[in-house]
Amino acid sequence: MKYGGAIIARFTRTVRPLFGQPWPPHYNARKIFAGEPLVSVHRRIACLSAETVETLYLLGAEKHIAGITGFATRPGRARKEKPTICGFSTGQIHRILAVEPDLILAFSDMQAELVADAIRAGVEVHVFNQRSLEGILDMIVTLGLLVDRQPAAEMLISELAGRLAAAAAHAASLPKRPRVYFEEWHEPMICGIGWVSELIELAGGIDIFADRAHKPDARGRIIDDTDEVIRRAPDVIIGSWCGQRFRPERLAARPGWDAIPAVRNGLVLELKSADILTPGPSAILEGLPQLQAAVQRWSTLHIA
Repeated sequence: MKYGGAIIARFTRTVRPLFGQPWPPHYNARKIFAGEPLVSVHRRIACLSAETVETLYLLGAEKHIAGITGFATRPGRARKEKPTICGFSTGQIHRILAVEPDLILAFSDMQAELVADAIRAGVEVHVFNQRSLEGILDMIVTLGLLVDRQPAAEMLISELAGRLAAAAAHAASLPKRPRVYFEEWHEPMICGIGWVSELIELAGGIDIFADRAHKPDARGRIIDDTDEVIRRAPDVIIGSWCGQRFRPERLAARPGWDAIPAVRNGLVLELKSADILTPGPSAILEGLPQLQAAVQRWSTLHIA
């Protein structure tokens, strides 16, 4: 499988050398010149998306978090320990500024307007835009540098890359792989984003819309013709309606979908969006095992 090996090779070649560099860009240059220990500049971070909250906790850097998005679910204690300052694409700048951040972490163009107000207020902003597994690992590298937790970031990346490689090795041993349709949204129908498509392949499946997965935005992943799913005949359907409960009966009731192998054989499954659609460690730690279980379920049933 190409993704597991490629990610580990890239980590060894380009990510690992970042650790230990004497002049990372996010450190206090005056301390470097003075020969003092390197200390992270950023001590009060506002996290506007869930994956940065999760990652900072995994790095042991939760003390730097000043406020979080209401969509943060990992770890569970984050909501008890940190004030909620925004939704995802919505929020009020005065609530964000109230926690006195010296850095705001955001994700994608969906938060562009929100962070624009923060920039005008003079706060430093870093906007991530990862859409692939490599991008997720790169995000972890950056956070490790921002909070002076490079060794912890390296350990986390090694663990995640190891899990990807193990999944790839297992998938390579499968005698047959199911065709998988992943539905991220239902009105309009949107297929899975890049890292989801890659995880499907690593889990041993074949993403039937892999040709659309790496489009730059969701509009490129809209499926205008519902019959296209019928024609591509998935063996497994996984629904993960971002922020909504998946309704398999509604999906199965679409005209003509009773002819789809996955619907006919009862393999229309749900994967919680918090486990797979957050572009951070949880997609690998929580989402990948569930995708593997779906593939295993199909394999056990011996559906041809």
